[in-house]
Amino acid sequence: MIKIEKLHKSYPIGKDSLHVLKGIDLHIKEGEFVSIMGSSGSGKSTLLNIVGLLDIHDQGNYFLNGQLIKNMNEKKAAILRNKFLGFVFQSFNLISYKTALENVALPLYYKGLKRKERLKIALDYLEKVGLKEWANHLPNELSGGQKQRVAIARALVTKPKVVLADEPTGALDSGTTDSVMGLLKDINNEGMTVFVITHEQEVAEQTKRIVQLKDGVIISYLRNFTICSLI
Repeated sequence: MIKIEKLHKSYPIGKDSLHVLKGIDLHIKEGEFVSIMGSSGSGKSTLLNIVGLLDIHDQGNYFLNGQLIKNMNEKKAAILRNKFLGFVFQSFNLISYKTALENVALPLYYKGLKRKERLKIALDYLEKVGLKEWANHLPNELSGGQKQRVAIARALVTKPKVVLADEPTGALDSGTTDSVMGLLKDINNEGMTVFVITHEQEVAEQTKRIVQLKDGVIISYLRNFTICSLI
């Protein structure tokens, strides 16, 4: 599903450059539940942005669903994002003046579905995340956990191949964190690939494979509670 080979990414800083990703190799198979864990500055958000087609790499290869991602303009990237990827963000990224239902339905607008059909599908997904009764509420009327559930429903509504979650529990308390992670587990158990970025050990431990990133390099991974060091 996601295959990365010898991936490098640098950003210019004046006359110098900051080497953020340093030869990353990573293969995520369809149906996996993987977390990328690292502290601030480890390169995990840059990796997510590249996987999510929000940024481009400098060197190496990136394959999404078997397709080599290379020399791609924004229009083509947007088409692939809409076809294969669903996003969940720490800050929820909900539109404040639209209801929960309208927020979830928004990605379907870009797929060309008629309003009645969009809202019907969106309501089904709100029910899936336990928020059908809150469909007509605005974001400021929802708790943090409810907002994140709306964001997850929005990520799922286009039936993506992969859900990319960037610090999905970063703004939540521990009880709500467990609830949101439980929902991501349910999604994964239905066969969807879930890719989580986190700095929290407790969150990473709820996934099925942990990849630890430090200074732009993968230093270890954990699968089935067996740690394998790469340095």
